[in-house]
Amino acid sequence: MKDRPITTIDKDGIDAPLTDVVYQRMLDSIYAGALAPGSVINEVELAREFGVSRGPVREAVRRLQGIQIVTREPYTKARVVSMTAASALELFQMRMGLEGVACFLATQRMSDADIEQLQRDLEAHQRARQDGAERHFDLHERIVRASGNKRIITALCDDLYHLLRIYRRHSGSVLERKDDAFEEHWQIVRAISRRDARLAESLMRSHIERAADHVAAQLGALP
Repeated sequence: MKDRPITTIDKDGIDAPLTDVVYQRMLDSIYAGALAPGSVINEVELAREFGVSRGPVREAVRRLQGIQIVTREPYTKARVVSMTAASALELFQMRMGLEGVACFLATQRMSDADIEQLQRDLEAHQRARQDGAERHFDLHERIVRASGNKRIITALCDDLYHLLRIYRRHSGSVLERKDDAFEEHWQIVRAISRRDARLAESLMRSHIERAADHVAAQLGALP
């Protein structure tokens, strides 16, 4: 992580509480791998790096524990959650079920205009990736929210979103997998545009299953 003082201005230029800014900086560092899975959270060092007192860092750590990407055992320091093949498999199995259904529902419920926008955003995301630029676009989140099923949205976009994002980042860390994943995304979007809900659901399940296999292979054989 780069050393620069924390201010109360967030990345969107909006004045934000100090704890919120520290929390977002730590979250971004975990996503980027600067705070690696299994690494100890040194509150004193982070406070010094961010130029803040330990209070905002301590509160940010508690919030990160609440979304399950930081763990703390009794009498031990907090750590970034460790990634194992077994825990990844459980999460991806849950995703296969819930995102498959979400894709089926989204195919039925999205408007033509929404689908066209989804296609444009996917194209723009690919162009940005080819140019080496950063452009946040989460096809999975868009489809889940388009399903309109509040329970599925809560499970995948609120309760476990951050943990899932870490595992998904790991599944796409190899260039070949990124290319394969993008083509799989296009297949899903094409099925949605044709209003073929069953095909879209099947493609989403297969896409997540391949990502699960990729993560398991990288993290080691299951016990």
